[in-house]
Amino acid sequence: MQQQSFEGKVALVTGGAGGIGRVTALAFAQAGAAVVVADRDGSAAQLVAKEITVAGGRAAAVQVDVTRSDDVKHMVAFTVERFGRLDAAFNNAGIEVEAQPTHECEEDTFDRVIGVNLKGVWLSMKHELTQMLAQGSGGAIVNTASVAGLVGAPMMPAYCGSKHGVIGLTKAAAAEYGRHKIRVNAVCPGVINTPMMERAFAADPRRQPRMERLHLLKRVGEPQEIANAVLFLCSDAASFVTGHPMAVDGGMVAV
Repeated sequence: MQQQSFEGKVALVTGGAGGIGRVTALAFAQAGAAVVVADRDGSAAQLVAKEITVAGGRAAAVQVDVTRSDDVKHMVAFTVERFGRLDAAFNNAGIEVEAQPTHECEEDTFDRVIGVNLKGVWLSMKHELTQMLAQGSGGAIVNTASVAGLVGAPMMPAYCGSKHGVIGLTKAAAAEYGRHKIRVNAVCPGVINTPMMERAFAADPRRQPRMERLHLLKRVGEPQEIANAVLFLCSDAASFVTGHPMAVDGGMVAV
């Protein structure tokens, strides 16, 4: 299969300042796209955009709180003002919390996780879809769910609920906008070797081998492996794929 080309395309990545988002933003740029790096940490987003431009790509950064409609509306408007259109969006911004049983989960914790992980994806899609419909030429959206959106995740009620919700939103939007040539899919990562996981492994060295054993491939994933899936889902190679929650999890939920 040929490497996906995004020459002449414009891609938007939320949560783009670090981890999976940063690597995916870089991958879009390497494939020829102009990239808007959006993150709550505006300074960190600027660094990623600079990394792309120094390498010869086109990029811009914007600060956004995905729980705020005005911020998200501005994010999409900024993208269009800067690069003229929006062709692909990766709604990746999200948070996790420490493990808690359902009956001990605090209401403010639940609201915060749902607000970022679920409402944030909905708001992002709302404004991205509005722009793509106005353009009239279709588009592709990928939302970050999780293996915790495919199966139950004990001790993570808010996170698990939010990621199941992301898959539901993804399927609903796919059903609504397919006739407009807008494809909407989700990626469902397993445990991925991000800076957050590196900190967790450093704090408890026993955690990494436990996490590795959960995957059929007996290792955790790399951010580039998620980026590869996102670019595939946004590319013409996936032109007949929509409404799909793609597990990129080393086989974690296969058995």
